Amino acid sequence: MVNYGPSYLVAAVASMGGLLFGYDIGVMANVLEMDYFKKFFNNPSDGAEGVIVSFLTLGCFIGSLIAGQVTDIFSRKRSILAASIVFVGGSIIQGASNGYAMLVIGRFINGLAVGILSQAVPTYQSEVSAPEVRGRLISLQQWAITWGIAIAFWIGVGLDSIDSNKSWRITLYLQSVPSGILFAGMFFMPFSPRWLASKDRYDEALVVLARLRSGGDTTNPEVLDELETIKEGIRIDRESAKRSYLDLLKYPIKRRLSLGVITQVLQQLTGINVIMYYAPRIFKQAGIGNGDDSNINLIATGVNGLVNVLFTIPAILYVDRWGRRKTLIIGAIGCGTAYLILALCIAIGGDSVDENGSKVVVMHSNGASITAIVMVYVFVASFAMSWGPVGWIYPAEIFPMDIRAKATSVTTAANWLLNFVVGLAAPALIKKITYGIYLIFTGFMALAIVAVYFFYPETKGRTLEQMEIVFTGSIWANKDYLRVEQAINKENS
Repeated sequence: MVNYGPSYLVAAVASMGGLLFGYDIGVMANVLEMDYFKKFFNNPSDGAEGVIVSFLTLGCFIGSLIAGQVTDIFSRKRSILAASIVFVGGSIIQGASNGYAMLVIGRFINGLAVGILSQAVPTYQSEVSAPEVRGRLISLQQWAITWGIAIAFWIGVGLDSIDSNKSWRITLYLQSVPSGILFAGMFFMPFSPRWLASKDRYDEALVVLARLRSGGDTTNPEVLDELETIKEGIRIDRESAKRSYLDLLKYPIKRRLSLGVITQVLQQLTGINVIMYYAPRIFKQAGIGNGDDSNINLIATGVNGLVNVLFTIPAILYVDRWGRRKTLIIGAIGCGTAYLILALCIAIGGDSVDENGSKVVVMHSNGASITAIVMVYVFVASFAMSWGPVGWIYPAEIFPMDIRAKATSVTTAANWLLNFVVGLAAPALIKKITYGIYLIFTGFMALAIVAVYFFYPETKGRTLEQMEIVFTGSIWANKDYLRVEQAINKENS
């Protein structure tokens, strides 16, 4: 009988890499609204704020591209350890910033670390997991992100009352705490058994698999069968020689690459990081915090973070039962509907007033204002149960071993590239077109429903090696289900 306990522990420790990014999102959402921060940086313009937010994601884009080679050569574990040290350095630079340039450089350095972690952690988690719980364990990465966001929001609310620059400096310094915890924890975690096997270190791979599945029993039949399956998958991969980035563009890998990239792009086109980075501003737009109490919208933002944490739990518990396709489709319906109602509330219940070339919404209907706020929470809940975790799960599990790190570095880079673009443009769009930005995201969610229904094969319950069967049939996933089931049942029999 397989014991999943050690796998849970290993995946949970690695997921601290997600907490780093989540904390950064929550930090900047509040820091950008702190009076002493604005005063110190001479009331940064929308463009300057966009650079502060998006330079982290620019670093993430570059870091994730680097990660493909780094994690293959030095291992998933060592890459996570190195990235956690880099993140500490970037956090110290930000907290000690003496000007705008130093702050942006610190955020870029943190971005490099987060980019490596966002590729290495899900890859590592997928390779230590049994197929029955793989989705659940990779979901821990997203859950950690939500915890990071929530913790940072509430720290920001507490530190905002400090009447000095320490309010934002301490908030930024505290980013180094979870990265220190990640380094300490990962030091004691095993190497990926599949990475060890790819280096022909089969004896070590067997020992790690035994620790993860059978309490250290290297004679366990299920462990020995899994190792043989891994060996066979590596042998097949080597015969087909899929080792360079150019091979990602060749059949049949290009289909998987396309779906992995689309998944990460659509995760960002849900608009989640717009909601998270600029939540205080969005709540002001919906009618909260337009009076004298500036903390009200910060508290509403903190509640937003808690909603994100709580509604990721159903995905962790049930994504391996629900399946990836159904979860993504239902999530897109929920996100799109919430955005549509939010846009209508602001359009009908608010007046757009021009102030210095920008549109400021003044809500004149309490009912519309309350509904708009609720829809923000509904959107976050819908995302947390679907595109949040599955956006990381799907790309991490669909590629063959010999090119998995390179492929996930490309898919993760796509995520950060879109994150960078959306983060850079969002402040201006929120002010210039107000509710129009939510209608744009509604349209993207409609496209997501169509894409998943027609093109995404189901991957729940499949071993990483069985993805060869899943992805070598028709591109029309909704019509290819029976063939896949029959081929896998035949292999298992």
